[in-house]
Amino acid sequence: MSSVKLWIKGARLRTLPLAVAPILIGAGTAQVAGKFNLGLVLLALAVALFLQIGVNYSNDYSDGIRGTDKNRVGPARLTGGGFVEPKKVRNAAFLSFALAGVFGLVVTVLTAQWWFILVGLVCILAAWFYTGGKKPYGYAGLGEVIVFIFFGLVATIGTDYVQTLEINILSVFGGIAAGCFATAVLLINNIRDIESDRLSGKKTLSTRIGKTASLVLFFVLTWAPFSIVAPLWFIAPATFIVNLLLLPVLFINIIAISAKKPKEQILALQLTSFTALLFALGLCWGLFTLSF
Repeated sequence: MSSVKLWIKGARLRTLPLAVAPILIGAGTAQVAGKFNLGLVLLALAVALFLQIGVNYSNDYSDGIRGTDKNRVGPARLTGGGFVEPKKVRNAAFLSFALAGVFGLVVTVLTAQWWFILVGLVCILAAWFYTGGKKPYGYAGLGEVIVFIFFGLVATIGTDYVQTLEINILSVFGGIAAGCFATAVLLINNIRDIESDRLSGKKTLSTRIGKTASLVLFFVLTWAPFSIVAPLWFIAPATFIVNLLLLPVLFINIIAISAKKPKEQILALQLTSFTALLFALGLCWGLFTLSF
């Protein structure tokens, strides 16, 4: 495999829809407030994408040097698979975080909201310490909570806020919906890795509560977004279009519960990620129709 392909593989492109989804929703809720700003949305998108890529390289590095990836079932990692020198993977993570920081600084300057710098630092630290450091919270079963907060609430409300400079209740609902999908993706990933994580001593939420309880929580997380955004139907009837995804979600649930081998959960993971993006696209489009 070429060097370029290795780095693209390490970036885990299938997770990037989770970075895009909350930005789309935040753009839609800002449009409802009449304050949509394409430039700021694109900057927020750059921040989200580079943070996501950064956390992916960071996880690759940290899990690799700990030996966590030795028994994993999914695609081979750059560090754990011995494809790339660990320091290079770590530096790729730092570079991604730095780029996210640069774009975030531009947003800060344009909006004159200097406290965004602190928020950005917290986001980067949360991304690194998921699996990095001496006591990573991802190894303590807190990964799902942090993902819900940062890839749901913070990303969505933050995107709306940089445009409106106020907390919009619609962005809160949208952030909860985005957070549910992002958490579901991490959860199905951890369900897949339950046995290998137990062997490696990685105490994720799934290793703590078991497969059955984890699957129940996964079902709740994939269905909850539709109920959460239901009130928006009265404000923007076109948002009802997201219900077209109910059948794909049912299909995803069937895959998750019927999987006999860990590898079979990978399809559920990929489909959940893309469903999150389609949900955000539908919601964003529905909110934009209020202007027409």
